[in-house]
Amino acid sequence: MSIKTAALAAAVSAVAVTAAQAEIKMAFIDPLSGPFGPSGEAAYTSYLLEAERINEAGGVNGEMIELTGYDNKVNPKESLVQLQKAIDSGARYIFQGNGSSVAAAIIDAVNKHNKRNPGDEVLFFNYAAVTPAFTNESCSFWHFRFDAHADMKMAAITDYIRSQDDIKKVYLIGQDYIFGQAVAAAAESQLTEKRPDIEIVGNELHPLGKVKDFTPYIQKIISSGADAVITGNWGADMQLLMKAAAESGSDIPYMTFYGGSLGAVSALGEGAMDLLYQVSEGITNLEASDEQYELIETYKERFPEYDYYYHRAHVAMRMFKEAAEKAGSVDPIAVAYALEGMVHQDAYGPVTMRAEDHQAQQNLYISTVSDDVKYGVDNIELGWKVVEGGEIDASVAEQPTTCEMERPEKP
Repeated sequence: MSIKTAALAAAVSAVAVTAAQAEIKMAFIDPLSGPFGPSGEAAYTSYLLEAERINEAGGVNGEMIELTGYDNKVNPKESLVQLQKAIDSGARYIFQGNGSSVAAAIIDAVNKHNKRNPGDEVLFFNYAAVTPAFTNESCSFWHFRFDAHADMKMAAITDYIRSQDDIKKVYLIGQDYIFGQAVAAAAESQLTEKRPDIEIVGNELHPLGKVKDFTPYIQKIISSGADAVITGNWGADMQLLMKAAAESGSDIPYMTFYGGSLGAVSALGEGAMDLLYQVSEGITNLEASDEQYELIETYKERFPEYDYYYHRAHVAMRMFKEAAEKAGSVDPIAVAYALEGMVHQDAYGPVTMRAEDHQAQQNLYISTVSDDVKYGVDNIELGWKVVEGGEIDASVAEQPTTCEMERPEKP
């Protein structure tokens, strides 16, 4: 779907109606075209819908939100061009998530901008770039992450694998950039610690967004004798990997970070049941409030090409609103200090923004594809259902941090 479609245009219009009053300018910088465009659009529409709902409820401290999308094509250099455009337009809050290489560039640029422009600071809200370094050795006061990082997600996956006695051989496959490398490193270290009897029979990294047919990779996986596959693939790379797996007829389970990427479940069809797994901060088929169900259904009605997937986008917007109201200001420094240590009571459990490193701490869930669900995905009747023992409390998901953060003076 192009961002020029009627559904997305309607959302942009709904938010833009208040642009004349808008005093809070925000920028979404992610792919809105190309092979990863659907991933960016699914997140952008989630942010737009939440901004609209906040505006309709009176805004933030009476001020309206204006959210603008910028297409970065998952390219770090292009992202910096778009970031500067956003800042020049008055944006003080930046949202990005697809690609840790992009996030790394944005963190560095935001750090430099804020140092050079006191009084004109911006904050970076990261909703999906999960390289652990961003809230460890590369942590920044100006960066907040609302998704669990790779080590947290891998801990959930490897805890599950530890309980599966029939898994003796594991194949690792991922995208060849800092995120994919971090996933592979975490899998190796955690499997060695928790299940030293498991043999890693493959560790493959492929170019990001370049592979059109994953059949040769699937054949390697089958030939390795793997009992399970771990992958951090997302977007088109996840969907195409599953397409090749389905066409091969293999019955090897896939333990994923982003099995919920658009088209991945429908690529496998019924073959995804009990074979495709993901770890996430929430799924639509968890028990929730009527308000949450209404939001899920509103989103799907407005954007039928997509599923309600980026719940953390809604959480990020709501926590911004809560922090700004607590601070009595939309100034980025005041909001940042108000966010530190904040506990947001969410539909899927509390979300705490850890002050030490600005890493969200939240419940995680391991789910698999089922036909016994309230909400399907990919416009089919199959959807995600939590596996037995797949509810992971935030206290268990939490990982230590090495962050030594430099903070500006409080306003």
